[in-house]
Amino acid sequence: MSPDKASTRSASRVFAREFHRTLPKAMRGEGIWIVDSEGRRYLDASGGPAVSCLGHSHPKVIEAVQRQAALLPFAYSLFFSSEPLEELAALLVEAAPAGMDKVFFVCGGSEATEAALKLARQYHLEKGQPQRRHFISRRQSYHGNTLGALAVGDNPARRATYAPMLMEVRHIATCYPYREKRSDETEAAYGRRAADELDRAIRELGPENVAAFIAEPVVGATLGACPPVPGYFKRIREICDRHGVLLILDEVMCGMGRCGTLYACEAEDVVPDILTMAKGLGAGYQPIGGVMAHRRVVEAIESGSGALMHGHTYLNHTVGCAAALAVQRAIQEEDLLANVRRQGERLKQGLEERLGNHRHVGDVRGRGLFLGIELVQDRASKRPFDPDLKLHARLRDAGMSEGIVCYPSGGCVDGRRGDHVVLAPPFTVTDREVEEIVERMGRTIDRALRSLPAGQAG
Repeated sequence: MSPDKASTRSASRVFAREFHRTLPKAMRGEGIWIVDSEGRRYLDASGGPAVSCLGHSHPKVIEAVQRQAALLPFAYSLFFSSEPLEELAALLVEAAPAGMDKVFFVCGGSEATEAALKLARQYHLEKGQPQRRHFISRRQSYHGNTLGALAVGDNPARRATYAPMLMEVRHIATCYPYREKRSDETEAAYGRRAADELDRAIRELGPENVAAFIAEPVVGATLGACPPVPGYFKRIREICDRHGVLLILDEVMCGMGRCGTLYACEAEDVVPDILTMAKGLGAGYQPIGGVMAHRRVVEAIESGSGALMHGHTYLNHTVGCAAALAVQRAIQEEDLLANVRRQGERLKQGLEERLGNHRHVGDVRGRGLFLGIELVQDRASKRPFDPDLKLHARLRDAGMSEGIVCYPSGGCVDGRRGDHVVLAPPFTVTDREVEEIVERMGRTIDRALRSLPAGQAG
């Protein structure tokens, strides 16, 4: 290696996600704030990717982690159950939609998706239908970064490198009313039109060959907190039932209270066959995700082979379950779902007042404390910015400069074009912090737009 090349390399031995960016070093958390090694404070308005639902350094969760680590940090799931595992499962099932029966725990959202796909496949094998192997998902979806999860997702930037390794999956239209609802149709008509693509896809593949349909109730990273129109998921459930296809709802990002109810599907009055959860389950205090199954899925396996054909070393991890149990108890005891609904309305209203007439803000959308802002070059035509400008990356950098952590992404229109920002502050957020988010977010957008080449932002 030449001296010049060596001198440009970072001294860090961490394999960075981006080699050409130097990140501040986070040192401690204080509620909604993160403090770096230079003493700079960042208002964490997104919890990373909608993870830190209790904010940082919640004393009861820290105490629970410390206590369990001292008692028993790990018990292998083939040999032992544990008290936090049993209590967490009981709490979640008791609060779940009717019929949801059992749950097991993995280490994150991607693992949860992988496990859900395998569980769906095993269900059909147990029912004597081994030909059911196809999965259907939606365009502009994201379900995780492992190979099975990438395959059912439809995010071109994340998929491109690994495309030859991915199983074939049919993708249908998502429910994206801002761009795809026609001006001459009602929300109900649009929702039915979008949902009926599933029926056509199932018929084309052959209903006897389709295992499951997977979708996020509120689409997070790839569409910017985009909720469905009323009735859409009711129609989806009807179609799945008609053809014997399982419905998997991915609540990794939008669930666990983020949208104002513990399970996001509650707002749709729909019960899935399989449900995945993560992020807000453990609030970042430990890596944990979960897969919950309806009674009909559980009974098929229980009365069949009697064994789940899936597992990892850290399945049902003891300290992870203790952390998640403490998180969920805190949400209940502090009545935080009510605060999510109340502050979610305040935040959305504040963003609409601050940005509603902004010439480059096309849409402010979302549910609860899960909100998205879509940026456009031309508001009337909804024309997105040139993707080569990488406005979403500029928004991230501008936010850090303004002392706010937000979650921008690109490609919401078609996988390449379109820029949006997701905001997902902790459930503990206060009135004053909501006002601070609105103000800093407004400055962030303006700063990012000013950084564009002359003429690009009008």
